[in-house]
Amino acid sequence: MTGTPVRLDLSSPSRGPRGKPPKHFVDLTPEQRIEAVTELGEKPFRAKQLATHYFTHLTNDPALMTDLPKATRDKLVEGLFPQLLTAHRTQTADKGTTVKTLWHLFDGAKVESVLMRYANRTTLCVSSQAGCGLACSFCATGQLGLTRNLSTAEIVEQVRAAARSLADGEVPGGPTRLSNVVFMGMGEPLANYKSVMETVRRLVAPAPDGLGMSARNVTVSTVGMVPAMDRLAKEGIPVTLALSLHAPDDELRSELVPVNTRWSVDEALDSAHRYFEITGRRVSIEYALIRDINDHAWRADLLGEKLNARGRGWVHCNPIPLNPTPGSKWTASDPRVEQEFVARLRAHGIPTTIRDTRGSEIDGACGQLAAEEDE
Repeated sequence: MTGTPVRLDLSSPSRGPRGKPPKHFVDLTPEQRIEAVTELGEKPFRAKQLATHYFTHLTNDPALMTDLPKATRDKLVEGLFPQLLTAHRTQTADKGTTVKTLWHLFDGAKVESVLMRYANRTTLCVSSQAGCGLACSFCATGQLGLTRNLSTAEIVEQVRAAARSLADGEVPGGPTRLSNVVFMGMGEPLANYKSVMETVRRLVAPAPDGLGMSARNVTVSTVGMVPAMDRLAKEGIPVTLALSLHAPDDELRSELVPVNTRWSVDEALDSAHRYFEITGRRVSIEYALIRDINDHAWRADLLGEKLNARGRGWVHCNPIPLNPTPGSKWTASDPRVEQEFVARLRAHGIPTTIRDTRGSEIDGACGQLAAEEDE
């Protein structure tokens, strides 16, 4: 069985009855922030003060902006910092070092983010869309359909909230900084290209105009939207590109990832290799191992052959034991099959690392909490 061709609009306007979220300080460029502040009757330098509070002190609470007069801060926060996200439910795992949050957006749409603390880094997995329109058959989010795109500020707010939580020592291990952001939550990031790229710019901009993160610690994932991948390569921001492949052959991939009927395995891999050639950044190949579906040894060999056909040293493979969703026919591969798959890839000289799975006991796959609420 093959998937149904999908029509994709790379401009990706927000759609659905909910409309666009209110304009937020984070949606604005530094120049636009000055204009917005002066339109509210304040001095231009207030824009820098607000940016410092938001991006450096990680707060949008007027009570904490003590270097501004109370009347001024109340007016500016009311006018420029509308509440976009409300934490509706949280789940923790791994002794509290994995925290999954279900957010309700201003219009009732639902998204999830997952904060993971490791020994040597902290990573936040963010959502870029409420739901997803690409209908990957094993994905909880894909079964929800697309509600709408998130704005830049709605994505950045997920990051700010996580960074503040870490700074305040709310995650076991003591206060620390957020080091990595991965666009691997709900949605297809490159189908919301503008907001995702504006978010990346806020993440990597030096303080006080942004969070000052390294672009190398930001990962943008895609199922293989080739024109957008090629566009990303030319942005001049060397983020890590992760291609969610899940099958090396078109017949199976078109069933698992319907967008493959638009851009084939070879077209997606060619684009990923172009990204490496332009940016010098090694590409990650994400591969969810699904029992008796895509975990055959011959598929590992085929994947290794296709990657090597495009050169050496340009790619790293991350097989991921599938985090199954309740009631799904899909489940993770047998550990022995998983080991054989990895061994085959390494025999082809492909650097391969099994992705550390987090949150399996807390509905770890993105979309599960939102789906539960909709039942």
